Amino acid sequence: MRVKNKPWAKEFILIHNNLCINDPYNYKGKWNKKIFQNKNPINIEIGSGKGNFIINLAKQNSNQNYIAIEKNISIVTILLKKLIENKLCNLKIIIEDAINLKDFFGNNEINKIYLNFSDPWPKKRHFKRRLTYQKFLEIYKKILIKNGQLHFKTDNNNLFNYSLLEFQKNKWNLLEYTINLHQDNNIIKNDEAFIKTEYEEKFIKQNKNINYLLIQKNKIEV
Repeated sequence: MRVKNKPWAKEFILIHNNLCINDPYNYKGKWNKKIFQNKNPINIEIGSGKGNFIINLAKQNSNQNYIAIEKNISIVTILLKKLIENKLCNLKIIIEDAINLKDFFGNNEINKIYLNFSDPWPKKRHFKRRLTYQKFLEIYKKILIKNGQLHFKTDNNNLFNYSLLEFQKNKWNLLEYTINLHQDNNIIKNDEAFIKTEYEEKFIKQNKNINYLLIQKNKIEV
C-alpha cells in the first residue's frame, strides 16, 4: 500500500498517545486491566492499513476490544484520523511489526486474529516473511485463547493455497472456506467475513475473487 510520506506523522501520533500505544511491551498479559479497563474479549488485526475493516468492526461490536497493528507510520495517520472521528473507546493502535507479537501479548490473551490482504511475498526466498508461515502460526496459537479463531482473506490465490497447507500442517481446525467470498456468500455464516477493507472494495469492482477462511485453534493446544 503506497502512501506518501507524512513528515508530521510522528508528532500527530504522539499527540494521540492515548490511542496509539507506544510501549506495547509493557502491557503483555495486562491489556484488559491497564488499557481497556474491562474484561471484554480482545481481537487484533495484523496489517490494518487505512483501517476501514477494523473501524467498522469496532463500531458494530462495542462489547469487544480491538487492536490494530500496522507498522507503516504514514498509513497509521489515516487510521488514527478515522478512529478519532468515530470516537471509539474499544480500539487502540500498535505501530510495530507482527514478528514481535509474542512480546506484546501473553498466552491465551487474544480472542480473534484477522489477517486481511497480507503481503503475499511471492518470491520463494521470502516465504518465511508470509504471515501464514509456520513461525507466525505458532505465535498465534500461543496468544489465542482456547478455541480462538483466525480470519484470513486474500486476493492472491497462490498465497491462499500456500496458507491452507500451512494451516493443515499446523493442525488448525477449518470452520469456513471459500475461494470467491462475494459470489459464494451463501455458504459463509460469519457476518464479519463481509466487512470490507479498502483493498477488497477495489478488487470487487475489478471482479477479482476474494479467498476467505475461518480457522480455529486446535482444542488440544494450550
